[in-house]
Amino acid sequence: MSFLEVKNIDVNYGDVQVIFDLSLEIAEGEVVSIIGGNGAGKSTLLKTISGLMHPARGEIFFEETAIQTAPPEKIVECGIVQVPEGRRLFTLMSVKDNLIVGAYNSRADQHMNTTLEEVYTLLPRLQERASQLAMTLSGGEQQMVAIGRGLMAMPKLLMLDEPSLGLAPILIKDIFQTVRKIADQGTTVLLVEQDVMHSLSLSDRGYVLEHGRIAMEGPAKDLLNDPHIKTAYLGL
Repeated sequence: MSFLEVKNIDVNYGDVQVIFDLSLEIAEGEVVSIIGGNGAGKSTLLKTISGLMHPARGEIFFEETAIQTAPPEKIVECGIVQVPEGRRLFTLMSVKDNLIVGAYNSRADQHMNTTLEEVYTLLPRLQERASQLAMTLSGGEQQMVAIGRGLMAMPKLLMLDEPSLGLAPILIKDIFQTVRKIADQGTTVLLVEQDVMHSLSLSDRGYVLEHGRIAMEGPAKDLLNDPHIKTAYLGL
């Protein structure tokens, strides 16, 4: 069985179905991208894996344990951590305090100081800004804090929802370089991202989500060269 396996899930918002019979799998150590247009269901999929929503049908397994009915805090304890779209920082708290908040689960709490040093090593600018209020940071720095907060929870699977959203091109490059470093250090990554070129370039595999259904899947390099992807998502 895969590290993460999503099997035939349907997901609804009230009476409206937004994900249809969706299946995917991720092996340990992979970087996998989910690409698709606005409203395709990408964020809903991450929320469902995170336990913020529950499927109306289907199953989700993480390390061979069914988690589709588990609450979010239990899923974090299992090792699945989501960095949400829009950063969601505590803007009137310091950078350091925002990071520490990420470690408040029983797996991560006892390693907080060690993990904080590891985050500072990976993201040295956060150590420089440790005492600043999060609201005073640039957009790119705030995104780094959000990623660092996720790492403080000691994820086995880190899910990133649109990490480059609203950032200047030079900052986007920094974000993706950071994601690559996280993966190289052994963390499995599931990446939802509208910057298709960057996301597929650093991924092992990808899934294309259209209208709540998986339309295509395969090795990332093959998707980058696919005529439909070039036309629909790369503007080529």
